[in-house]
Amino acid sequence: MSGTVPLGALSLAGPHEPRRQGGAPSPFSLVDFQRRTVRYVRISLTDRCNFRCTYCMPAEGVEVVQRPDLLRFEEIVRLVRVFVSMGINRVRLTGGEPLTRRRVVDLIGQIAAIDGLEDLAMTTNGHLLPSLAAPLRAAGLTRLNVSLDTLDADNFARITRQGDLSSVIAGLDAAKEAGFSDIKLNAVMLRGMNDAEAPDLLAYARDSGFTLRFIEYMPIGTDDFWGPKSFISGGELRDILLKAGWTLRLDEGSDAKGGGPARYWAAWPRGVDPASEPGTPVGFITAVSDHFCATCNRVRVSPVGILRECLSTPGALSLRDAMRHGDDDAALAASIRDALDGKVDGHRFEAGQQTFESMVQIGG
Repeated sequence: MSGTVPLGALSLAGPHEPRRQGGAPSPFSLVDFQRRTVRYVRISLTDRCNFRCTYCMPAEGVEVVQRPDLLRFEEIVRLVRVFVSMGINRVRLTGGEPLTRRRVVDLIGQIAAIDGLEDLAMTTNGHLLPSLAAPLRAAGLTRLNVSLDTLDADNFARITRQGDLSSVIAGLDAAKEAGFSDIKLNAVMLRGMNDAEAPDLLAYARDSGFTLRFIEYMPIGTDDFWGPKSFISGGELRDILLKAGWTLRLDEGSDAKGGGPARYWAAWPRGVDPASEPGTPVGFITAVSDHFCATCNRVRVSPVGILRECLSTPGALSLRDAMRHGDDDAALAASIRDALDGKVDGHRFEAGQQTFESMVQIGG
């Protein structure tokens, strides 16, 4: 599976050594049962989306929850305050498509004003960014991740089922103009659908000043789309880049880059001497072939307020119900700590475990 490695590059396939954890956590940090320090919460604003991506939901879509069942804005803001008081310093808003939530710019402003929050990011499909990028930036959004799985308009429509590539490209342009300086592109790679486009995506990221992350398709969903015919590993994607003439070198400090799950490589296209420039960063999120559970630093909150300690487990604690039943902030914090005591050591995707929920319902 591994191709020829350029001189000076590290091995491009196969498992790597387990990452070392940092020092002992602060006594005021939020830690799980495995002694992993949790600094990052992903909060899904909605299970609704204006796309129907093949890797996210069935073609017919999913049954969405009733709007009164979604977390209210005041509940989301309150939860962020509680999480920050417990040591969380990074928040990412997801969906579904978070920009379909009405008054989302107002929510950004309220969250951004919370003392102690260092990073407020959003993952979006980018379709609504042309009109919303500037207001989001002005309201205090720090960073953007935009889904971009292909640069071919027809293939984009095929993968997203109803997406328009030109709107997403216009949204990325608007985000740059609005002053977002750390824009990441998320590309979920699917065998036989967009894997051959990996070199083109990397070239686009290089030319545009974006950071590209290739994401392995995880066994999550209610249909049978995931499997050997659709899954392609990070190692195979690196081989595709090598065969297209790219030079790749592992960034030795990539474990700490951005505090997320991606391992980053520096990339140079054919004809560019690696000694002449730092190289374009490209990340690989390999949840299946080379998981990073030992250094997991995150939890998720679903659109209806369920705390998901791990992406692969359903979660049992309803933070929404706790708030609506009158729990104060101290009780919420205690419930969160109790829930994290039951967090598993890791998923079992590589052993065939599958999560039978659509990603759009979990929170991307």
